[in-house]
Amino acid sequence: MKYRLLGRSGLAVSELCLGTMTFGNTTSEADSIEMIDRFFEKGGNFLDTANVYVSGRSEEIVGKAIKSRRPETVLATKVRFATSNHPNGAGVSRKHIMDAVDASLQRLGTDYIDLYQVHVWDHATPIEETLRALDDLVASGKVRYIGCSNFFAWQLMKSLAVSDWNRYVRFVSIQPQYSLVSREMDREMLSLCLEENVGIIPWAPLGGGFLTGRYTNEEPTSGRLTSKQGESSWQNRATANNFAVLEAVRSAAKELDKTPAQIALAWLLQRKGITSPIFGASTLEQFEENMGAAGWTMPDAVWNRLDEISALPSEYPNRFIAKFARPFPQL
Repeated sequence: MKYRLLGRSGLAVSELCLGTMTFGNTTSEADSIEMIDRFFEKGGNFLDTANVYVSGRSEEIVGKAIKSRRPETVLATKVRFATSNHPNGAGVSRKHIMDAVDASLQRLGTDYIDLYQVHVWDHATPIEETLRALDDLVASGKVRYIGCSNFFAWQLMKSLAVSDWNRYVRFVSIQPQYSLVSREMDREMLSLCLEENVGIIPWAPLGGGFLTGRYTNEEPTSGRLTSKQGESSWQNRATANNFAVLEAVRSAAKELDKTPAQIALAWLLQRKGITSPIFGASTLEQFEENMGAAGWTMPDAVWNRLDEISALPSEYPNRFIAKFARPFPQL
């Protein structure tokens, strides 16, 4: 397992991050703890959860699993969504952040969180209030670094500007949806993160299971893709372009003697700007398969084929800018 610095921080995280959204739900507590143990045995150190995963049960299981290895763990969790039905039980106001972080710390059985992330933008709360509260948490020692998730590029840039202007702690990372079948962040977010040195830790790197290669053109009757709404719904995934990408992934898997899931994850591991894809697993078998994405290098020709077939169509203003790119003489 290789390690990478998270954004412009000095925090070293494993090239794969273990997501824990299924822990306490489709993954039993025993298998969840076994998964974390195996992850550390293979060199992993980066775990991601959220206070709303299985109504806090995921955090409880993660806390139990890392109790004896807290110093070596890079622990990430999130705040934003409703944890109660009272008016201040959601969002990223100072009140909700302060209440939520203490509740997460109690469930996790620790006195600090390595990476505390805003789960999604809150239109009701000024970003200045959110960042000041997060800055206070870092100053208090309850949080070490801060990040965000599911932001527009302008929201991330505004946040960074507010932090810089007020000398608040900065977001070191963003957690966006990103995979071979979901490359929307290529439009603006990826270039912004490269420019500002913000770490990218993608969620749904397998497209909600679509890129595992288990699916055909027939609508599935089990699994995440049976959802009728959300990012991983069959309606969102079952497009002609996505099936073309899936076929390319299957072809690459056969060529390299890997599984489609390993190919999809390995493509991300070699994508410039990506720090650590967050993979989840419902079973120990899925976990072992996904871990097989690390420790080898995809040939450039195969990587380029996957990149080309999954790329977004040329759009304004990118094609306009490319047309009038300023030429430079050879030096």
